[in-house]
Amino acid sequence: MIVQNMMQKNVVTIHANETIGAALKLMLEKDVRNLPVTDEAGHLLGLVTDREVKDASPSIFHQNEHVEDFEKPVSTIMKSAVFTAHPFDIAEELSQIFYEENISCIPVLDENRLVGLVTERDMLHAFIQLTGTHQPGSHLEIAVPNQAGQLAKVASVLKDFHLNISSVLVYPSLNENEKIIVFRVGTMNPLPVIEHLIEYGYEVKWPPIPGENHEK
Repeated sequence: MIVQNMMQKNVVTIHANETIGAALKLMLEKDVRNLPVTDEAGHLLGLVTDREVKDASPSIFHQNEHVEDFEKPVSTIMKSAVFTAHPFDIAEELSQIFYEENISCIPVLDENRLVGLVTERDMLHAFIQLTGTHQPGSHLEIAVPNQAGQLAKVASVLKDFHLNISSVLVYPSLNENEKIIVFRVGTMNPLPVIEHLIEYGYEVKWPPIPGENHEK
C-alpha cells in the first residue's frame, strides 16, 4: 500500500506566529493531536503535537497565574526536525519509522508542500486492511520449508476449495528451517481446508483441529 492511499488529505494546520492558546483551541475543536506548522505557501516549517502543547501550557492549578504562556507563538515549541514521507512511499516501510522513532505522525510532502498526514491510527487501519481482518473469514497459519516456491504450492492446494484469499503474510518461524505462511480465507468453517492441507503433508499451526493436541 502506498502512502497516498492511506494518508489524511484534509490536514488541519497552523502558522508559526499563532499562539499556543490558539493551537490548543484548534486541537480541541477539530479533535486532532497533531498540527503541522506551515507558511502561506504550504511549506512545512515544523510540527506541534499535543505533547508539546501540554508541556508548554501552565498547570491546571495555576492557569490564571500564567496566562502569558498561552500567548507565546507556536514557533517556540514546534519541532523543526520532522520525519516526512512522499505520497508514493510504501506504508509498510513507514511503519518501521513509527516503531523505531516512537513518533505519533508523519507529514507527507510533495514538491516540499504539505499534502497529507499519516498518524499511528492511520497505520493501524492500513494494517487491518493489509491483513484482511476487516472482512469475514478464517485465519490459517501453515508451516512450510524455508525454500523458494512454497507459497505457490500451498496456494495451489487452497484453490481446490475456490476460496477468496483476502491476504497473505509470511513471517519467520522459531525453526530456521521453516517459515510460516498466514492466509486470510473467505470461509467461516476452515476445518475441511485444514484436513486437505494435512493430507498434502502440511503442518497447520493455527487453528487447531478440535480434539487434537496442537501447539501453535
